[in-house]
Amino acid sequence: MEWLNYHHLFYFWTVMREGSLTAASARLSLAPSTVSAQLGKLEESLGGKLFQRAGRNLEPTDLGRLVFRYADEIFSLGREMMDTIRGRPAAGPLSLKAGVVDVLPKLIVRRLLEPALQLPERVKLVCLEDKEDALLAELAMHSLDVVLSDAPLRAGLSVKAYSHLLGECGITFFAVEKLAGPRRGKFPLSLHEAPMLLPMEMTALRGGLERWFASLSIRPAIAGEFDDNALLNVFGQEGDGIFAAPTVIEPEVLRQHKVQVVGRTQAVKERYYAISVERIIKHPAVAAILEAARHNLFMMK
Repeated sequence: MEWLNYHHLFYFWTVMREGSLTAASARLSLAPSTVSAQLGKLEESLGGKLFQRAGRNLEPTDLGRLVFRYADEIFSLGREMMDTIRGRPAAGPLSLKAGVVDVLPKLIVRRLLEPALQLPERVKLVCLEDKEDALLAELAMHSLDVVLSDAPLRAGLSVKAYSHLLGECGITFFAVEKLAGPRRGKFPLSLHEAPMLLPMEMTALRGGLERWFASLSIRPAIAGEFDDNALLNVFGQEGDGIFAAPTVIEPEVLRQHKVQVVGRTQAVKERYYAISVERIIKHPAVAAILEAARHNLFMMK
């Protein structure tokens, strides 16, 4: 069996990522002539040219592009392996650093993360709440193991990561009894001109609710808009308006906020994602989150 020289492959991969031989040499702290010689040996072992001249620049050949795709996968997997190993110190608890997009309901976050804390081995959970862009930047720097979000990665982002669907569920509307009682019978049309507490615009839930309202010609009276879900629920608990939450946490909302159900709909879906730099999840705590969400919390088939 002919073995590949991974040092040579790493030099080639670095040249491709840095965009030039000079930049790659600086990154590797090697002379350009040394890197060039190693690339020549790689070409010799592969039996073809990896680069071709395009004016004063080097461009990859078809073989070069093919080799780069494999090299990118190889070294990405190697990085994942090291990240996983670093997350499992020889002594002490397994570390799980989770980012939580700030629009997610705290009750759903607790339900999603709970399986990680029930593993046989002890887990140290570090939970950071922030805007999605800030969390993805931390993920790209491998400061986080996973980001929990209500939306998959947007197209065009430079972050190399993968969106894993945890599950989806419908929406339940809640309110104190004086608001809920008169509106149960004719739900959902009873929401027309009803005082409504909503998440801020540009959130996934707000968009879904507005499309659903429009399809039924419902125009609620917006009593408040919030970028803090917990604060929104407190206003709902005090009787300032009707509010929506994922049906999967309905029992917890009823118990914690002492409110009543106005109605439910499956026409608006809340979806939840685990975003990770791992395409195939290997971190034990993240794997436990996915498994429990798909087969218990959301019962995905």
